[in-house]
Amino acid sequence: MKRPEQLAIIMTIVERGSGSKLIKLYNKQQVFTHLRCEGTGTATSEIMDILGLGSSEKDIILSLAPVSTAQRLLELLDDELRGAVPGRGIAFTMHLSAVNSLIATFISLKTRKDSGGGGEMDKQQKSSMILVTVNQGFTDTVMDTARKAGARGGTIIRGRWVGDESFAQSRGITSLQAEKELIFIVVATEIRNKVMEAINREHGLESEAGAMVSAIGIEQLAHLG
Repeated sequence: MKRPEQLAIIMTIVERGSGSKLIKLYNKQQVFTHLRCEGTGTATSEIMDILGLGSSEKDIILSLAPVSTAQRLLELLDDELRGAVPGRGIAFTMHLSAVNSLIATFISLKTRKDSGGGGEMDKQQKSSMILVTVNQGFTDTVMDTARKAGARGGTIIRGRWVGDESFAQSRGITSLQAEKELIFIVVATEIRNKVMEAINREHGLESEAGAMVSAIGIEQLAHLG
């Protein structure tokens, strides 16, 4: 049996209320598997006007597709489909290193292969997504630090810590609150380390903010609307 093609996750951030229409558009492009959640943008109104990002309330769509299908979708969003996208925002892809084999097989079988798809993707990742998990109430101060290091803005999702508390106790961390905010910050890869180091230095695990910082490479990025 032929091994399923590697999957990519497509993360799309658009204005609140545009998510359902965007999913219908993606379905027509053979991207069928989605998770939708709500978030809030952190960019100032001035920056949002410059970037054309519209409302601060966001729909966040996480979609799974074979890498070739994800590549073709991003190329279309950056060209032929630009005018069909409901609302403004960004979409970007990240390759998955592993996934449940049943899910991979199902998605590969459901996706129609298109012999006219794009070739190899540019291996040089020009953008990165920084993921910051921070105690609730410290988002503004963390984003102030990120902006000073070169970031323009981010998107927030609220969450809750469900990990083993012994981790915090073993490191003498007292600020690991249950209520968390996840901040997604997309930056140029060349300033990624600078932004991460600044956040960790000012708001790291041993601070009151208790920030945990990581980064994921972005394969493709398209501005929507």
